[in-house]
Amino acid sequence: MENLDVLVLRTLRDWRAQGKSALLATVVRTWGSSPRPVGSIMAMCEDGAVVGSVSGGCIEDDLIYRYSKSYDRQRDALKGAPEWVKYGITADEAHQFGLPCGGTLELLLEYNPDGELLRQLVDHLQSGRMMTRHVRLADGQVHLSRAQVPADVTVSDTELTNTFGPEFRMLLIGAGQLTEYVATMALFCGFAVTVCDPREEYRKSWSVAGVTVTAEMPDDVVKAFHADRRTCIVALTHDPKLDDLALLEALSTDAFYVGAIGSRRNNEARRQRMIEHFEQTEESLLRLRGPIGIYIGSKTPSEIAVSLMAEVLAVKNGVVLPRDMDVAKAKNTLGIGAPAAEGLVCGVSAVRA
Repeated sequence: MENLDVLVLRTLRDWRAQGKSALLATVVRTWGSSPRPVGSIMAMCEDGAVVGSVSGGCIEDDLIYRYSKSYDRQRDALKGAPEWVKYGITADEAHQFGLPCGGTLELLLEYNPDGELLRQLVDHLQSGRMMTRHVRLADGQVHLSRAQVPADVTVSDTELTNTFGPEFRMLLIGAGQLTEYVATMALFCGFAVTVCDPREEYRKSWSVAGVTVTAEMPDDVVKAFHADRRTCIVALTHDPKLDDLALLEALSTDAFYVGAIGSRRNNEARRQRMIEHFEQTEESLLRLRGPIGIYIGSKTPSEIAVSLMAEVLAVKNGVVLPRDMDVAKAKNTLGIGAPAAEGLVCGVSAVRA
């Protein structure tokens, strides 16, 4: 699964390139509870095909009814300036459209967006650029500009702006079984996933489709990856020869998450190696996460992957996890600190070391 915004825009681009009528719906305002956040987009083709989402489904059904070929006013509707549509104004309507109690949302509908500008936008996003799409409300004219940082949707009296980022990326070092579970979950969550492992015996058994696999040395891959604030880098090999240099390279980037698997003991040993041999300090290693994951009592590779992916998503979404999810603190109270268990907590782990 790819980034949903890119999928919507790419599909809309293809419909327009085929000469099909289509509309783009953007959630521009919400009041109270709403199923989808401001900035969510959905595209609909003239035949009623839909990609993306602006609600839990009922609003999509209404848009299909109102604007597909079966609707008598379709030809008149799918042209002209953007249209404002509001759902959930009354309690009855909120219930009808499956909105939470008191929820209201407002959409901007753009009819037949320019196919060439959609192509340019998708090309920029696929090249890793963040872009802002400006829509003139008077006539639906669109222009694009480069964006440096993520931004919320804004609406003025004359213009709607929506900033789109490239896909979030995940670089995983090591192609073992745990990596397969993590990669599968990351793909599901819209990440573009790259796996790096110079060990042929691990690469040849790789079985997850949709992942880029490379045999280069991990530190070289990190350098070439040009990690930005939409990138996370996770070392999963337990091998200092593969992990350590790559992690040091990762810490010099803007990656939003840098972490390594291992027990508290192994992670502390890693930090000491970096301090003694690579001129690091406690301060320079503050961004290095380990043990990785949140505490859910996980022991199997699949459970550890859930733990890790949950932490990555929490960091991505700016969520501060509760203290009792931190294994470094939960260890003494949950009885997982015995030496015999030390080998099991390699990935059962923590918000922080």
